[in-house]
Amino acid sequence: MEKVPMTSAGYKMLQDELKERTSVERPRIVDAIAEARAHGDLSENAEYHAAKEAQSLNEGRISELEDKLSRAEIIDVSKLSGDIVKFGATVTLIDEDTEEEKKYMIVGDVESDVKHNKVSISSPIARALIGKSIGDSVEVAAPGGARSYEIVDVRFI
Repeated sequence: MEKVPMTSAGYKMLQDELKERTSVERPRIVDAIAEARAHGDLSENAEYHAAKEAQSLNEGRISELEDKLSRAEIIDVSKLSGDIVKFGATVTLIDEDTEEEKKYMIVGDVESDVKHNKVSISSPIARALIGKSIGDSVEVAAPGGARSYEIVDVRFI
């Protein structure tokens, strides 16, 4: 069974979603199914079919969350240190073409969120950064073409 690396914040996020889906969403869907059943003929009851589909999707997501939580390898970022980029690092980069500064935290696949500057350990940029240190220049094969960055800071927050 392959372990799923994640930060403690990512683990808590998955636990919270699982709790929400099992204690709030599941009973809501069961009530919707019961109400739709009360309307009579199930073969032509769109509300019933929609509620059953919602139940199927919710149960599928619950199974997925339980699987990821059971295989989680929680990495405590606060106990990491050094100037070499690894899982959990918050890396500050300078785009060598535009001089634009970017900051990314390298996290597990399940908690990546580009809008919040959290990139997956399996993303092209993270793969290019892993093992590098401050002052190194890296080239990232991005969908819009190759980009070059200089690593100016590595922190573990």
